[in-house]
Amino acid sequence: MEVSRRRLGQLEAEVLAVLAGADDYLSPAELRERLAGTPAHTTVNTVLFRLLDKKMVERLPRGRGFVYRLVADESGLAAERMFAHLRLAHNPSSVLSQFVQGLSASEEAALRAFLDERGEGT
Repeated sequence: MEVSRRRLGQLEAEVLAVLAGADDYLSPAELRERLAGTPAHTTVNTVLFRLLDKKMVERLPRGRGFVYRLVADESGLAAERMFAHLRLAHNPSSVLSQFVQGLSASEEAALRAFLDERGEGT
């Protein structure tokens, strides 16, 4: 059996996305069920501890364990990751061009609408 291996940063982003879509606190087991590939329980706990240290999630005791929920703004977090990559690029215009080319039609329409609202669309 081949085990899918993800970088911790990718798994962290996936955990954040699952928590952002949850209506309530989730236990590590509930979180694992909603993640693709069902990562190891210890791996999920490691990610949750890191997110707790970064003050991106909060936890409450429930039964013999803890449950977690997102307290950071998901869209702000995603934007910060995008900014960080863009600022490190030698040619930011090329990065933006490739990013826009990779957008779906609905994503591109949303970007155009946002830029038009700001008076920056073409």
